[in-house]
Amino acid sequence: MNEKEIKKYIPLDKSWIIRMGVLDIINGYDDINKFLDNQKGLSDDLLALKRASESWSPLHNASANQRTSNESIDVGESGTLYRLLQFASWKLNLNKKFILRGTLKKRNIVNDASIINLSLGELLKLDGGTSQWATAAVLLGNKEKMVNLPYKLNLTYEAVQYWKGQRAKRLSWKSKYDETILRQAKTYLALLQRRKEAFKPEQAEDYCFARIFNFITRAEGEKKWPNLRNHESNRIVEMEKMIEKSKLAKIVNSRDHRVVQAVIMWSKVNMIPVKVSHPKAVNKSWPEFWNFINAT
Repeated sequence: MNEKEIKKYIPLDKSWIIRMGVLDIINGYDDINKFLDNQKGLSDDLLALKRASESWSPLHNASANQRTSNESIDVGESGTLYRLLQFASWKLNLNKKFILRGTLKKRNIVNDASIINLSLGELLKLDGGTSQWATAAVLLGNKEKMVNLPYKLNLTYEAVQYWKGQRAKRLSWKSKYDETILRQAKTYLALLQRRKEAFKPEQAEDYCFARIFNFITRAEGEKKWPNLRNHESNRIVEMEKMIEKSKLAKIVNSRDHRVVQAVIMWSKVNMIPVKVSHPKAVNKSWPEFWNFINAT
């Protein structure tokens, strides 16, 4: 399978599109709605973005859906989307209400509007060290300068600069493939073909894949990304449990999409028949995952 064939299965970069979408939402642009309306096979997080963008402003399809400004915003299971829009609601004094689903309801998330007054450095200490609150601040206009930015916060600065540049030219933004998933997919295929492959985990979303294939240790992951403990699961602990179950060909019962994806790719490479109890978990980030696996 060459790169062109692989890309048929690779999802849109939800981190990038959520940033584009939130910038559209808070600045009154409808491009995110038009874009998502024309997409097929959206991940669960992008479906949540679609719902949120329609609900945020009652002007979107108001006559058809009789929307009101008090409509609750369903962010699904997306921690990124929830934090960005909650911060925007606080910052803009909008008093929006949110509906959280699945594992997001159980996650440790600050619920204090006063955080809008914190510096980026202080925001980066919240919720186990996620960069999502700081990302929200940058999207809402924070212009602090920092060095050694976390991966996703660096993406946010890039997104803001790009979005503003496009708007200055009266153009809309463009989507991207998910380069993180693409890198993992290409490494998986190389390993499947018994080729030696060096994979360097670049960000927290690489951890599950890198851990199960021994490209990183648990201790290294904990040190690099302490926020791994506050995702759909405590990924530091969850991966160790699921690795052991996978080695024994036991049913993997994780509800974490990154864990499920990593376990299944590992099982194919190692020819160990592993089953998962929550196969639909992958829809959060990679709707074509099972089609990709079946094609390899």
